[in-house]
Amino acid sequence: MSTGTLLAIIIPIVVVLALIALIAMAVSRMRRDRLRKRFGPEYERTVEGSGSRRTAERELRDRERRHDSLEIRPLPPVSRDRYSREWNDVQQEFVDRPQDAVHDADRLVTSLMRERGYPTEGFEQQTRDLSVEHGRTLEHYRAAHEVESLSTQRQATTEQLRSAMVHYRALFDELLSDGGGRAHART
Repeated sequence: MSTGTLLAIIIPIVVVLALIALIAMAVSRMRRDRLRKRFGPEYERTVEGSGSRRTAERELRDRERRHDSLEIRPLPPVSRDRYSREWNDVQQEFVDRPQDAVHDADRLVTSLMRERGYPTEGFEQQTRDLSVEHGRTLEHYRAAHEVESLSTQRQATTEQLRSAMVHYRALFDELLSDGGGRAHART
């Protein structure tokens, strides 16, 4: 076989392989961008926690699949009104009994999650399930939960308890809305 014939065979093969590699990189980048957009800060947190971008992205896709299998539903107006009233009661309780109010806020958020269709079997699983739709406010939930744990041990300051209420409210507002992350936290 002549050099010209070999080049005529090899060059198209190299070009096709290069195109396949470029397409694979573009698809990977689009998938990464979609996950970043959907999960917000939770994307980077998961990457840092897993030590590998590929492992983290696999975990996030697994979270999406699990979330898609859940029956997440909007609240009927009557339930939304009831939860709003209960939240107002919890906020009023904070004045006289801040620790009790934080515990009640945690209970109310968990109840709201359950009614929306989120499993509530454990905090870590709750955060994984919530991360798909509420990744931008998940740090609020983590911070509130941490203070609530301190409060259970009677180690939280009043300022930490106040902060926990603000954090719970951010997630509460999102869960109360039908838009999954479309509502903005009010303090």
